[in-house]
Amino acid sequence: MNIETTRITRLLAAISLASLAGCGGDAATTNTNTEVVNSSEPVSDWRMVWNDEFDGTSIDTNKWNFELNCVGGGNNEKQCYTDNEENAFIKDGMLNIVALPAEEGAAKPYTSARLNTRYNADFTYGRFEMRAKLPSGQGSWPAFWMMPTDEEYGTWPRSGEIDILEAVNLKVAAEDGTIESYVHGTLHYGREWPNNASSGKAYLLPEDMNPADDFHTYAIEWQEGEIRWYVDDYLYATQRRSEVRYNSKDEAVGLKHKGWFAEYFEQGSGELTTHWDNAPFDKDFYLILNHAVGGDWPENVNNLGIDADAFAQGQSFEIDYVRVYECASDPSTGKGCETVRPGYDSLDDALVEGAAPVPTPPSDGVARNLDVFNGSLDANWIAWDCCGGTVPEIITDADKGDAVKFNINDNNGTVLGFSTRGGHFPDDFTGTSSPFDASPLLEVNGRLTFDMKVVTPPTSDTTWILKAEAGDGGPNTGDVPLSESNEGVTPVTGQWQTYTFPLSLLQEKGLDLSAIDVLMVFPAWQTGEGAEYLITNVAIEGDLGASPEVVLFDNGQSLDWPMWDCCGGSTPVEALDDEEHGLTAEFSIGEAPTVMGFNTRTSAGGSGTPFDATSILENGVLQFELKVMSNPNNPDSTWLMKIESNEGDSAVELPLTDAGDAPVAGEWKTYTYTLADLAGAGLDVSAIDVVMIFPAWGTGEGAVYRVDNAKIYDPSAASTAGSEITIFQDTAAEQWSIWDCCGGSTPTEETDDSDHGTVAEFVIGSAPTVMGFLADEGVSFDASSILANGVVQFEMKMVTPPNATDAQWLFKIESTGAASAVELPLAESVEGQVPVIGQWQTYTFTLQSLFDAGLDISDINVLMVFPAWSTGEGAVYRIDNVIIANP
Repeated sequence: MNIETTRITRLLAAISLASLAGCGGDAATTNTNTEVVNSSEPVSDWRMVWNDEFDGTSIDTNKWNFELNCVGGGNNEKQCYTDNEENAFIKDGMLNIVALPAEEGAAKPYTSARLNTRYNADFTYGRFEMRAKLPSGQGSWPAFWMMPTDEEYGTWPRSGEIDILEAVNLKVAAEDGTIESYVHGTLHYGREWPNNASSGKAYLLPEDMNPADDFHTYAIEWQEGEIRWYVDDYLYATQRRSEVRYNSKDEAVGLKHKGWFAEYFEQGSGELTTHWDNAPFDKDFYLILNHAVGGDWPENVNNLGIDADAFAQGQSFEIDYVRVYECASDPSTGKGCETVRPGYDSLDDALVEGAAPVPTPPSDGVARNLDVFNGSLDANWIAWDCCGGTVPEIITDADKGDAVKFNINDNNGTVLGFSTRGGHFPDDFTGTSSPFDASPLLEVNGRLTFDMKVVTPPTSDTTWILKAEAGDGGPNTGDVPLSESNEGVTPVTGQWQTYTFPLSLLQEKGLDLSAIDVLMVFPAWQTGEGAEYLITNVAIEGDLGASPEVVLFDNGQSLDWPMWDCCGGSTPVEALDDEEHGLTAEFSIGEAPTVMGFNTRTSAGGSGTPFDATSILENGVLQFELKVMSNPNNPDSTWLMKIESNEGDSAVELPLTDAGDAPVAGEWKTYTYTLADLAGAGLDVSAIDVVMIFPAWGTGEGAVYRVDNAKIYDPSAASTAGSEITIFQDTAAEQWSIWDCCGGSTPTEETDDSDHGTVAEFVIGSAPTVMGFLADEGVSFDASSILANGVVQFEMKMVTPPNATDAQWLFKIESTGAASAVELPLAESVEGQVPVIGQWQTYTFTLQSLFDAGLDISDINVLMVFPAWSTGEGAVYRIDNVIIANP
């Protein structure tokens, strides 16, 4: 805790401690083991460092400042704050903040008071407590809260706001007879208004108690990374900093806990950056007490407006004391004094989910198309009405077939469209939040397109709008008129019209293409009443086509690019190497100086068609594997790569060590040159016709070497190469094995029916165990590139059930070292079935669901299928066709 020394001195702290002892405060007299917190006992290490018991005859202006304004708190409140004694005074040991009717002709219809401790007492971490009786009546809004002293992260709410207590319209009876009795604890943070974020929780006092009938104690405990809310020492809400999930490559891919966040301009770079850490709740805050009248919140709930009769004689916010405690165990973090209870950290109980945006996973660079709606909705998207209370439905149109029908019933203001944002999903939705990475489509004429027909126009003139958002309400396009589409048309009632928006335009408007999660089409806000319209064929797409590539050698010579010896008179041959490489290109250098490689020119017997790599210049590579069988006789020889274009008009020659390790006799080495680097060195990539690998001219005698898997291609466009794996089909994949964890058995390969052939068979004896498929040491599979639609899928046949008739069959998948794992019943697969004796059954688990459950999908190395631990004895089962792939 940091206490500003402008007016607070060490002497004041000493006086406060003495005051605590004099008041019989438990915090000064007991001892607590900070390792184990007993929630039924006061925590001993809270040490009072500031307080006001309001025992004097007047408000202590060394502690409190009066705010004087009529600005309405930014919430359209109806009071002016004054320093008049009739609005704030001490009586009988209580601070009274009273809201009163103002004189006729005043700037606002009510007067009240707002007191703060800014620059008198400012704090980071601690326990902040008030005992008070709250005012009542429609329009009454008392608050005990905190604001940042110096706004180090920017203007509200970037530097945060902590609402310890708020209540509105207490004791007001609704039409159904319920009495308003809730108190609220809230945090404000995040992006600049109006894109600000907040999260909090309401609490109903037990036994029909109303906060306006008696005194209650309201408090928070604020420590580094966590804030907890209490009423009469009962912890009812917990909020925390967000916790980021990282994959095996240390890339942010999601949130373990969605809490608060901060967005501010970095001092060094000046860039606006999102932070998922302690900010903004890690700086000095000051205390505020106020009693507002009316405003956006109280006037729009309960009986609406302000009940003048409730304020005719004044409404008083009575405060017995305000106390601030420091955690003596660790004042710098506030940790070690937690007063907690079971459930305080559970989302089903006290833990509050915040509004932090999910970090955008790094793009895999693969361009994909997305059909949001094409006769049916994508499994992870919904048709959505933001605020109008309607449920969009799928209907059949005579011209377009199935389409989504949207309605706007009244003029209350709404936007409609399509969403994959979790906070928008209905309770029965089975999909998952799947923001779409459209950034790779920029290079292939990427666009957002849809067809729309207005069935009934709005009752008033309007502008039809497109709006797209990304990152949980982060970067967005703003309102873009449909007339800015490529077609440049506005809706005509009764006609289907196509609208196309280039992704480049949406990016210019401010959209983050890497995490699109909401697409909206609607009449301008509050002008859409009466509108009915249909939308179909909603897609984010590009002209993918086949990415150009050329294979120079892969398990055999290319007739277009034959193996070639420039000048030595030899004939390179195909040579069989190890199981992994098969046939390779073998080159041998005699005493005549030469260079060797692959040549597509007609003079070398090639096709005469050079390779144009222009379209893959940004991400394309030249890549090959090399194995030296015999080193050159000259020990100083340097190994080189040379690439030429258009009959030698341009050429680049580089050492192999620019693209990998130096060759080692008897070892395969991989070499990768980026096309961008080669172009930068002077190569014309539009007409590549020779690729050579050789020891430097005149130094190669005696060299024998092999080349394999030589190609020029764009690895980011190869969406299937390396992005899918068959772990078992007839046999286990290379570097994977069928595995018994703990039972001592050796799973076997057995022959099953004609459809399945060789399958993996597992037998469980008396020893408890789990079984499945295990990658070799240091081997794992990265499924990141197929997260959006990928699945883990296998077939299973139970030959003999376990002896335990109630055994539950489970699927478990882990990342390396069990750093992350997900275990699910087979019944929770997509098929939702349990094993049946003697039947082959398919089980599918989506990668998205496994990722959402916590699996690091970039580093998968174990898949298991088994009866629950210690219940599997006697089980015999077979598994086949185990894949991680796009279905």
